Amino acid sequence: MSQQSQLALLGKKRFLPFFLTQFLGAFNDNIYKNSLLLMVAFAAADSLPFNSDLFINLAAGLFILPFFLFSSAAGQICDKYEKSMIIRRVKLLEIVIMAVASGFIITQNYLVLLALLFLMGTQSAFFGPVKYAIIPQHLDEDELIGGNALVEMGTFVAILAGTLGAGILIEQPDAHIWVACSVILFAILGYLACRFIPDAKAAAPDLKMNWNLFQQSLVMIRDTRSNDSVHKSIIAISWFWALGAAYLTQLPNLASEILKGSPQVVSIMLAMFTIGVAAGSLFCGRLSKGHVEPGIVPIGALGLSLFGIDLYFAITPATTVELLSINAFIENSENLRVLLDLGIIGFFGGLFIVPLYAMVQQRTPENRRAQAIAALNVQNSMYMVGSAVFGMVFLGVLELSIEQFFLTLGVLNLLVCALIFRRVPEFIECFVARFVKKVASH
Repeated sequence: MSQQSQLALLGKKRFLPFFLTQFLGAFNDNIYKNSLLLMVAFAAADSLPFNSDLFINLAAGLFILPFFLFSSAAGQICDKYEKSMIIRRVKLLEIVIMAVASGFIITQNYLVLLALLFLMGTQSAFFGPVKYAIIPQHLDEDELIGGNALVEMGTFVAILAGTLGAGILIEQPDAHIWVACSVILFAILGYLACRFIPDAKAAAPDLKMNWNLFQQSLVMIRDTRSNDSVHKSIIAISWFWALGAAYLTQLPNLASEILKGSPQVVSIMLAMFTIGVAAGSLFCGRLSKGHVEPGIVPIGALGLSLFGIDLYFAITPATTVELLSINAFIENSENLRVLLDLGIIGFFGGLFIVPLYAMVQQRTPENRRAQAIAALNVQNSMYMVGSAVFGMVFLGVLELSIEQFFLTLGVLNLLVCALIFRRVPEFIECFVARFVKKVASH
C-alpha cells in the first residue's frame, strides 16, 4: 500500500470516525493521567493522602489493573455484540467519568481522582478489544497493514500530545479549571466522533458469557496457543510494550541525573521516541505494499537491538552541575546521538509492531478475534508489570546504571526475538525471501 493510498484511508467514513475516536481517547487518557501526576508532583505535601512517590506508583498500577481484571469480559462482549454500539457506550462512560472528575480536579481531591483513574483504566480495558477487532471488519485485506499503521501512529502521537498538553495546561494561571474543562471537552468530542462509526456486526451473537473472569482469561490465553504464529505474535507484541515501557520509564532519570537536562529535554526525548514509532508505523505500511508481511518483523527486531545497544555507547554523563536548556543540550554531539538513537529505536519499533497486530487480526477466527485481543491485553499488562519489576531490581536492588540497563535491554531483545523466530520460522523465511527477491530485482 503506497503512502498516498494509506493516508487516503483517513478520508473514508469506514475508517476516519474510528481513527478520531481512538486518537481522542488516547489523548484524553494522557491529559488526565499526566495532569494528575503533575498536580501531585507540585502539590503541598499536606494536601496529599500519602507520600507523592507512593501516589505516583499507585496511579500507574491502578490504571493497568483493570486490564487484568476486565479484559476477559471485554473480549466476550465485543465478540457477542455489535461493535459500534459498544464503542458508543464506552465513550458515554468516559464522559460520565470525566464529568465527575472535573469537580474533584477543581477541589483537588486527590484520593477520589486516584479512584477515577482506575475507572479510566476500566474504560480503556473495554475499548481495547473492540479497537483492534473492528479494523478487519471495516477494511479490506490489502488495507489491513495501512489501517493498523495509522492506528499505531495515531496512538503514539496522541500519547505524546496528551503528555505535552498536560504540561502546558498545568502551567496556566487557573490550571485546575483548564484541566477540568479539557477532559470533559475531549470526552465529548470522542463521543461525537464515534457516532459516525459504521455498524460492525456481532461476530459470535450466540456466545455464552463466562463471568468467572480469571478462568476466562486463562481460557482465552490458552485458545491463542492453537495457532503458533498468533500465539508468538502476541508474545512479541507484549514484549515490545514491556521494552517500550522500560525505555520511557527511565527517560526522566537519564535526562536529569546523567545528562543534566532540563524538563524540556525529557519532552524532546519522549518526542523523538514517539515520532520515531509513528514514522516507522507509516513506513511499514509503505514497505509491505498492502500485504501482511511477517518478513518485516525481523528487520524491526534487529534495529531495536542495534540502536538500543548503541544508546549504551552514546550516553556520556554530563560534568555540569546546572541543568542544561534544550539549546545547551543539543550543542553536545553525543547528546544528539542519544536523541537520534531514541528516534531510530522508535522507528524500528513501528516496523516491528504493525505486522504483528495485523497477523493476529488476520489469523484469528472472526468469532474469537476480540477475545484474542483481550488475551493480548492481559499479557501486555503482565509484561509491563514485569518490566517495571525488572527495572526496580536492576537499578534499585543491584544498583546498576541506566546505561547498563539499556545495554541489557538491547541484548535481551535479540534473545527473545531469536526464540520467537525459532518457534515460528515463517518470520525468518519471509525475511530471507524478501531479501532474495530484492537482490534478484536488481
